[in-house]
Amino acid sequence: MSNDDLKNRADVSRLIADLRAAKVELLSAQCAADRVRLQYSLQDIITFGEPHTLERAISSADALHRFFSQIQDQLKLEEERNQ
Repeated sequence: MSNDDLKNRADVSRLIADLRAAKVELLSAQCAADRVRLQYSLQDIITFGEPHTLERAISSADALHRFFSQIQDQLKLEEERNQ
């Protein structure tokens, strides 16, 4: 087994660990958003929420949506190729 094979295996293992950690962190963020959504009305959030905080949260959610939409599109392409 070459050094490149070992490096690639280490890279794949790190990728898998990072994806698992991201999954847990995203679930935590989703739970936090659900708590706010269930406890407060949309109007209260808009009226009393700090605009900067809301804008940053929206920006983060939008970036995550774009990233995972790209992954989803690629997964669909892979599925179609394998059918």
